[in-house]
Amino acid sequence: MRRALLLSLVACLVTIHQAEIIDRCALAKLLHQEDMDGFEGYSLSDWLCLAFVESNFNISKVNENADGSFDYGIFQINSHYWCTDHQSHSENICHLECQELLGPNLLSTIRCAKTIVSGTGGMKNWVAWRMHCSDRPLSYWMTGCRLG
Repeated sequence: MRRALLLSLVACLVTIHQAEIIDRCALAKLLHQEDMDGFEGYSLSDWLCLAFVESNFNISKVNENADGSFDYGIFQINSHYWCTDHQSHSENICHLECQELLGPNLLSTIRCAKTIVSGTGGMKNWVAWRMHCSDRPLSYWMTGCRLG
């Protein structure tokens, strides 16, 4: 009995920590379908670069910050401002549970990302995008991707 319980617990922990990586071109196609190409002036290449520098295309990534807030999902959306994780104070501007940003259905993530870039600062709200993507040639992110 103990052994079965221990094996079940280990299996759950492995599942929880298993990364869910989305293919770059599959993400490009989904972002294109959701009208992200050109949204607020940002190209699909901007979005792909952001997803890579923030999470390495890992849909299930969670990162704890020094201030006690957490970043969630492929775009590492912060719990202090954009979603609620019930662990710290949140403005919850996107009106969603942070856990919704970790599932394979990226529609909540995309809606929240649209909210973020529509506000002051646009993509500059993401430090990693400012450091690694802004004002750089990014067209190579779309190499080999078919959107149709």
